[in-house]
Amino acid sequence: MHQTHPNRMSSGGDKRAGFPDSRGQIILTAIINEHFVTGEPVGSKVLAERFANATGMSSATIRNVMGELEEMGMLEQPHTSAGRVPTDLGYRFYVDNLLGVLSISNDDLRLIGDEYGLNTHETPDRLMERTSHLLSALSNNVGIVVSPSLASDRLQHIEFVNLSDNRILVVLVSAPNIVHNKIIRLKVAFTKEELEATANYLNAEFVGKSLAEIRAEIIKLMHEEKALFDKLLQTAVILCSQSIEDEDSPNEVFVDGTSNILTKSDFADLERLRELIHTIGEKSRLMQIISECIESDAAAKGDVQVVIGSENRTPSLQNCTLISAPYRIGNSSAVGTLSVLGPTRIEYARMISIVSYVARTLEKVMSSDTTKN
Repeated sequence: MHQTHPNRMSSGGDKRAGFPDSRGQIILTAIINEHFVTGEPVGSKVLAERFANATGMSSATIRNVMGELEEMGMLEQPHTSAGRVPTDLGYRFYVDNLLGVLSISNDDLRLIGDEYGLNTHETPDRLMERTSHLLSALSNNVGIVVSPSLASDRLQHIEFVNLSDNRILVVLVSAPNIVHNKIIRLKVAFTKEELEATANYLNAEFVGKSLAEIRAEIIKLMHEEKALFDKLLQTAVILCSQSIEDEDSPNEVFVDGTSNILTKSDFADLERLRELIHTIGEKSRLMQIISECIESDAAAKGDVQVVIGSENRTPSLQNCTLISAPYRIGNSSAVGTLSVLGPTRIEYARMISIVSYVARTLEKVMSSDTTKN
């Protein structure tokens, strides 16, 4: 269901780290769970109380194991506190090895079902906006949804409609039945007949091809002499180059719940908090960060990706965790992503389950909706 990002530590950690034995794994999990609830460093006394009835878990043993985990780089001791907190490496080991079989709770299933059970006959944009709000509400963190890139959408149909002042409305239908409207302004005027002939040509020659492929072929035609002598091709080159020139960037980024991070004690450093909010506000930058998290093989499988703390290349996100999953609309090859962004102290098992389930649910809702159009 989820994958380690490339260029990260293997299950055994980095060179400092051995592989925690079963007792070390139990204590690491207990510290992560306790730290999630309290936000405070966890001391051996708290764990000794929790494991009071467990054999081989005396206070001295727990202190020794915590010391070993610290040497492995999985725990650290902030300030002079006697307690310890998980490191990015500790969280990574936990996510890769200790989550077990993931399942989604009945309460979360009900909330997701209630959200998508109502008003599903909406535009894709409205559904994606509602999904970012749902992810934010379920996680009490930031919910992010990136719409699929048009560049890999496959053409079903294209039309050109003459407007005033040499403006043309381009109506482009991509699989599965998603309509994109765009107005382009030209230096030359075309008759209704020329526009219809060009649309017929493009629909005959390019149906089923992605917009990126169409643009590449059109550019190739521009460099061939025959385009200079063939009015139809010349018109197609002019119309297509402008119609799809901007379509290799995703449509939109929907972000909800930025204010949630203001309530987190994890972001007490005001300068880092300011930088984080600035990054979240830069939608094009956020889109780039998320696309880096979803590799092509993960997108193909629909795997959830978890990027923890310092694994983030963006400095302002290096005390955050980003949990992302790809989604598709119908049989489109275009991939969108949805994510939860929060502190590294996050409910990993629950959030991975929610992100995965919401991605599959959004696919079903959007696909069934487009087939009804």
